[in-house]
Amino acid sequence: METPPPDAHARELADTQAFFAERAAGWDARFPDDGPRYAAAIADTGLTVGQFAVDAGCGTGRALPLLRAAVGPSGTVLGVDLTREMLERAAEHRADAVLLQADCTRLPLPDAVADLVFGAGLISHLPGPDTGLRELARVTRPGGRLALYHPVGRAALAARHGRPVTPDDLRARDNLFPLLSATGWKPLSYTDEPNRFLVLAERA
Repeated sequence: METPPPDAHARELADTQAFFAERAAGWDARFPDDGPRYAAAIADTGLTVGQFAVDAGCGTGRALPLLRAAVGPSGTVLGVDLTREMLERAAEHRADAVLLQADCTRLPLPDAVADLVFGAGLISHLPGPDTGLRELARVTRPGGRLALYHPVGRAALAARHGRPVTPDDLRARDNLFPLLSATGWKPLSYTDEPNRFLVLAERA
């Protein structure tokens, strides 16, 4: 998958910001029952006390308190999102993390600092997924983990948008695993169920 040219990258970022900015105020009300599923997914990442977790594309911050509970007061949680309005909602309701407005394909972080990168609904919003996954790998320590998550599976998500699942779906195992392997990750597990999509990978 080719990296988009700079002008296309900028357009994709602007489109993503516009999409989420107008939905930020009502975002949590659209998905009121996702909390337990987020908690179960984070429990499966192996995150432990004292570690550093990055919530990439954190949105309104639904995962932030759960990540904070996992790492405890001695750990660090960083929520990163492209859209200011989403971060404002996160700041209002979830003061559990440091919040940063940034492009997840160009993170202002040193190399190899994160123990976990958690990305809920992230993969389809990365302009040039290969570039984004490489950047997430760059900031993750060797042996650290990536969790690509969605509180519903691929079929349910496609149905929400009024379309069937297609073979070119980026989240399909046969598409996603080679992409992960090519961008610095070792795929560990793949779950695609009606109420859960979770892919775990380890920093190679």
